[in-house]
Amino acid sequence: MFKDGMGGLMKQAQQMQEKMAEAQRRQAEAEYAGQSGAGLVEVVMTGRHDVKRVSIDDSLMSEDKEMLEDLLAAAVNDAVRRVEAASQDVMKDITGGMDIPGGFKMPF
Repeated sequence: MFKDGMGGLMKQAQQMQEKMAEAQRRQAEAEYAGQSGAGLVEVVMTGRHDVKRVSIDDSLMSEDKEMLEDLLAAAVNDAVRRVEAASQDVMKDITGGMDIPGGFKMPF
């Protein structure tokens, strides 16, 4: 009986690992937009934190370089926060609300 119980537990762990791998794949391919300056600067990045697009409103081209750099940094930071929040939400859905640390790998 213990063997069947352990086998069932291993099967559940394997299913969870497969769900996690699929969710991580989807997350890596998803795109997230971060903005700053009330939408004047937008950065789109993937769940892997790869920047795909940067959009800067033409009205900012006459502004000083330092302000534009600050807006760009803020938009990147906003996109990163959105990626991280989405990753946490996906993991909570899979694990039934258990708080599992990022990068956790199941040993199966």
